Amino acid sequence: MNPQSELSKLPAVDHLLQMEPVAALISSYGHTWVVDAIRAVLAALRQEILSGAPAPTAPQIVERIELTIEQQAAPTLRPVINAAGVILHTNLGRAPLSSSVVAAMAWIGPVYSNLEYDLAAGQRGSRYIHAEDLLMRLTGAQAALVVNNNAAAVLLALSALARDREVIISRSQLVEIGGGFRIPEVLAASSARLVEVGTTNRTYVHDYQAAVTPQTAAILRVHQSNFRLQGFVHQPALHELAELAHDQRLLLVDDLGSGTLLPTELYGLPHEPTVQESLEAGADLVTFSGDKLLGGPQAGIIVGRAELVARLREFPLTRALRVDKTAIAGIQANLLHYAHGEAQQAIPVWRMIAATAGEIHARAEAFLLKLGETTLDWHLIPGRSMIGGGALPEESLPTTLLALPVPSAQRLAAALRRGDPPVVARVEEDTLLFDLRTVLPEQEDMLAERLRSVLAGIAF
Repeated sequence: MNPQSELSKLPAVDHLLQMEPVAALISSYGHTWVVDAIRAVLAALRQEILSGAPAPTAPQIVERIELTIEQQAAPTLRPVINAAGVILHTNLGRAPLSSSVVAAMAWIGPVYSNLEYDLAAGQRGSRYIHAEDLLMRLTGAQAALVVNNNAAAVLLALSALARDREVIISRSQLVEIGGGFRIPEVLAASSARLVEVGTTNRTYVHDYQAAVTPQTAAILRVHQSNFRLQGFVHQPALHELAELAHDQRLLLVDDLGSGTLLPTELYGLPHEPTVQESLEAGADLVTFSGDKLLGGPQAGIIVGRAELVARLREFPLTRALRVDKTAIAGIQANLLHYAHGEAQQAIPVWRMIAATAGEIHARAEAFLLKLGETTLDWHLIPGRSMIGGGALPEESLPTTLLALPVPSAQRLAAALRRGDPPVVARVEEDTLLFDLRTVLPEQEDMLAERLRSVLAGIAF
């Protein structure tokens, strides 16, 4: 077969544009989009022909063009089955939302609402009241404010309260958070001046005290999130920093990172400082995320003294960082789970954390039955589920893993990721591992079907 002869059989772009199915595509997607797709398909076909493939027929080319456009027009953000065992998987969207949260967001999204309208007074109101009262009740704070993520919360607090002044922070807390963002860069963006004290492993109250000058505005404590210092280490207790800050007429801002309203030690995990504890210890402002251990939509939450929160509300940057009506509806619905004492049962993140090793093992055994008869070496092994999301670094929970040792584990994992719905699993030493702790119960049948389908199409 002569490649040049086969290449000559490919129709020109203009010829394809005159074909009826392609003209229909132009009506739906526009001329430019279709022309780009045609050129992309023809370029791919030329490479295939030069590699030895025969030239396709015109109808086959049109079918390729249609498929290309359908793929380009399909949403790129898709539901995924997380079988990797990381509860707060940053790359997979962090906290899955409860059905009540999703319903609240869908309820408010399509209609007008009293987002910034006081129905009783018949005049303009504030979007921040819808979550503030719940946050005050749940944390004991005097006031609260919601912005679009925790980095924004820290940026806003420092911009409004410490601009062109000094902020003291321990060297051990100059952390880098997800996406390469670093605390020193957030401080610089706020126009606050960073003052580092102590050493990487040991910082004392007197280090902070020695750094105070007339230009000092605040002490900032930052949760170390994705790592932990162990061994010869020391950090002052928060109440000690609060005492120093208030004696010096400074502010104490506590960035909890993930932040939790529930005591993590009840679920076999080390103690994670709660928002309530930070306020009780004397922090003037506490910032934390809404989409990690809180288990709701993405948000940055600021709670603390009323006069400080009022200053943040009035600061111009707040408008650029505010959340929309659907996020506020979701945040409020998520906080109501805590107010009703049902967080462990209703919020997926806490339901996963609270699940016992025995419950996960029973789910794994039942799931093997769903897979049906097979000649493959499926078996159950003990493992660990990671918390993830910058919360409780290196901490995990006991789980049961479904293990499938195969020589083509990476290839099988890639095939599972490409399907619908995509499945994300773990691969360790030519063994594919699935952790049902992070698989939502309603996704189990889909996972079983995807596994049966993919395994049937791969030769081992």
